[in-house]
Amino acid sequence: MFDTPALRPIAYQHPQIGLLQMLAIISDIHGNTEALNAVLTDIAARKIKKIICLGDIIGYGAEPRQCVDIIRNKVTVCLMGNHDFAVLYEPSKFNVGAESACFWTRRQLEDEPDEALRSARFEFLGSLPVTYKMSGEELGLGELVFLHGSPRRPINEYIFPDDVYNTPSKVQGYFERFGHVCFVGHTHLPGVFVETQDFYSPDELGWTFEINPSRKALINVGSIGQPRDHDNRACYVVLDHNKINFVRVPYDVDKVMKQILSIPELDSYLGTRLKEGR
Repeated sequence: MFDTPALRPIAYQHPQIGLLQMLAIISDIHGNTEALNAVLTDIAARKIKKIICLGDIIGYGAEPRQCVDIIRNKVTVCLMGNHDFAVLYEPSKFNVGAESACFWTRRQLEDEPDEALRSARFEFLGSLPVTYKMSGEELGLGELVFLHGSPRRPINEYIFPDDVYNTPSKVQGYFERFGHVCFVGHTHLPGVFVETQDFYSPDELGWTFEINPSRKALINVGSIGQPRDHDNRACYVVLDHNKINFVRVPYDVDKVMKQILSIPELDSYLGTRLKEGR
């Protein structure tokens, strides 16, 4: 369908981003329409017009078609996540449940009876960039970088909180690869990494982090559709001038869990884990 991922751009400047005031940053929707709609309602209530999605629109969840349609119509910029990539090309180093969900998701997109809609979805997914960069000058900030995984491997490298203790040199290497602030997803674990080799969870920060104009920060925005920090509410981030606000939004977890459990090709764990946010 798409011959090679090398044809996709590595960095991308979206013409619609315009003057930055407040910005919502979301990630890891994973086919969870209930959580996505709850978050978009919350974003609209805050009168935020610009949204960046860090990828993994699909995979795991029961409604990939709906999530792709919502994202391509509502989001200002969307990036490529490892599950988006796997559905288009081939899953690599996925566990059995994730791989099965990937193939099922692909079939849902391929089986769309409306040819134009089917093509539009695949065209959208196939054109997703890997990294997005923008200036934060008007906010008193330096360069802002957005990606799914890590500054070293934007699609599929995990950055875990324990890495600051277990592999500090690796974490330090990440900070050498971006200008001022980098936003990531992928682990589904929200929080802030700072240059002093520390990680702070949202509750440790009081849900707000003020960006130091002379210090770098790497910020994980958490997951919309499959949180894994033992809080089952959807998580996203609002950038308001020089402040990062972590936001949690409740949604109908039971409904989503039942949707997943009703599909034999989706591992039941993908549904039951939502209840505990793990």
